[in-house]
Amino acid sequence: MLTVRNDRSIRALAIGYGLLVLSVSAAIWVSVLQRKAFDMVEHTMRVEMTLGSVETHIQQAESAQRGYLLVHDERYLDMFQQALAALPADFRELRGLVADNPGQIQRLGQLSEIVGLRRASLLQVLAMDRAGQPPDAERIRRGRQLMDRVDAVVQEMRGEERRLLEERTTYAHGQWQLGLAGLVVSALVLLALGIFALRHARILLAETTASRDAYAVAHEQLVDEVKQRHAAEEQMRQMQKTEALGQLTGGIAHDFNNMLGVVIGSLDIARLRLAGQAEPRALRSLDNAMEGAQRAAQLTARLLAFSRQQPLEPKALDANRLVSGMSDLLHRTTGDHIRVETVMGAGIWTCFADVSQLENAVLNLCVNARDAMPDGGRMTIETTNAALDDRYAATHTEVRPGQYVMISVSDTGAGMPADVIDRAFDPFFTTKGVGKGTGLGLSQVFGFVKQSHGHVKIYSEVGQGTTVKIYLPRYYGSQPVMSSPDAQLSTDLLPRARGNEAILIVEDEERVRQVAVEALRDLGYHIVQAGDATQALALLAIQPHIDLLFTDIVMPDINGRRLAEQAVTQRPGLKVLYTTGYTRNAIVHNGMLDPGLNFLAKPFTVEQLAVKVRQVLDNTP
Repeated sequence: MLTVRNDRSIRALAIGYGLLVLSVSAAIWVSVLQRKAFDMVEHTMRVEMTLGSVETHIQQAESAQRGYLLVHDERYLDMFQQALAALPADFRELRGLVADNPGQIQRLGQLSEIVGLRRASLLQVLAMDRAGQPPDAERIRRGRQLMDRVDAVVQEMRGEERRLLEERTTYAHGQWQLGLAGLVVSALVLLALGIFALRHARILLAETTASRDAYAVAHEQLVDEVKQRHAAEEQMRQMQKTEALGQLTGGIAHDFNNMLGVVIGSLDIARLRLAGQAEPRALRSLDNAMEGAQRAAQLTARLLAFSRQQPLEPKALDANRLVSGMSDLLHRTTGDHIRVETVMGAGIWTCFADVSQLENAVLNLCVNARDAMPDGGRMTIETTNAALDDRYAATHTEVRPGQYVMISVSDTGAGMPADVIDRAFDPFFTTKGVGKGTGLGLSQVFGFVKQSHGHVKIYSEVGQGTTVKIYLPRYYGSQPVMSSPDAQLSTDLLPRARGNEAILIVEDEERVRQVAVEALRDLGYHIVQAGDATQALALLAIQPHIDLLFTDIVMPDINGRRLAEQAVTQRPGLKVLYTTGYTRNAIVHNGMLDPGLNFLAKPFTVEQLAVKVRQVLDNTP
């Protein structure tokens, strides 16, 4: 019996090691595809910048010629010659960049010919002026026509580059999804094999533990290498790629959050069902898996925050009450070696912001302040009313003059030099040691504040400490003042169904749908499910009783918003709860949720789902 058990364990471990190799290979594949995607973005940006340089130089030549014709100052001729002399270098660089694209080469030839004609026209006008012959209207008209043709060809080339970028990025994203799916499946299968080995081969426990530890070390090293490479790439490209990063983040957020929703929901359901039954080691494995999935969800949320694509639910709030309500959390976070002081402004104005996101922003600033004082110090959190005038706005172009509520976090740490301050809000930039920070904390604060139409500023001196100030616009409306989100219920007090309440779940991703179905059934709800809007409408027509429509927003053919509108028309009084993993859709505009809508962001836990469903059914805020 022992020999058979050992053979089974050895086979299971052999399979596990094979899956480990596949997992690492999939992770490397994903990182290579990400690098290719960034290279595609860089190539497009270089082509667009060089095209812009051609337009700029020919426009500079025209301006210099016009200046010379007006005042006959020889300095304008120098500017004219410099602008024309720069054009050959621009065309040489463009030929190298588009050498693999026959269509672009043809357009480049057209552009070179038109620019050559315009150059000759400019030189001819100068020659006529020197001969005492002013240019006639027909010649000026032809010059304008040539410039219009230059602009048209440049726009065609830019359009082609953007089309190629979208096509290549879509392909890379598809391959990335396959690699990531393989990684997730391999990890889940590996977990199952680990449980099997623990049950059937206790004599190999030491070897299994050693293999798991080796896998964890290798995985952490790989993650650190990927983070370091991403940080280096972002430091070089950030100024040119902010918009591209936002598009890439939004493109993967929906699918990535769907997959995380399956992982988090399944682990949560398993944890609840196994409570008090499974052995502690199995529960620890589930807890470790949940922690990793939640960290991945936080990373996605931070990227969406930086790119200003997170869904915000702003409410009128009192900054003093919010900071006071965070007092216990901040003391636990900072530790006993940090003295925390709060200075609450008198007569503080009401501001308008997402309460939970503002709490996260303040907490991020406090964590940074704590890390800047490893040997202890003083942290000061201050609230006050502030007015940013026209003079301040003139030196900060993104600021609108007006009245603001200011929340600041100050520390007595080492401070930051000017070059670090300039890059402090860049994503993945951090001065902390390896493994001590993702470099996304301040960029998340920056994205949230900008999305809330506010302003954030860093003041720091080396050796004197740092102050980060958040300015949120004053709110003049009449909405009731909120202080902080309602506290979440413990898992032992999850709100359950009352009576025979029925929920229609609409989700095109089958695994995501099944997680929600199982969770809500466990809570006592009667569940009807559909894979698309057409099926959902058909079920509504035949189901005698539906209390709540729980629908994804991003679906083929008919999205969740249109489905809800048709469903409410068909069933007046039907309550609707939306969910999605990406915010650029039918219910989010300018980063803000449409008023009066109920929304639950993916990925969500069973507790969050239970609380939100109960709130919607009970019509509680």
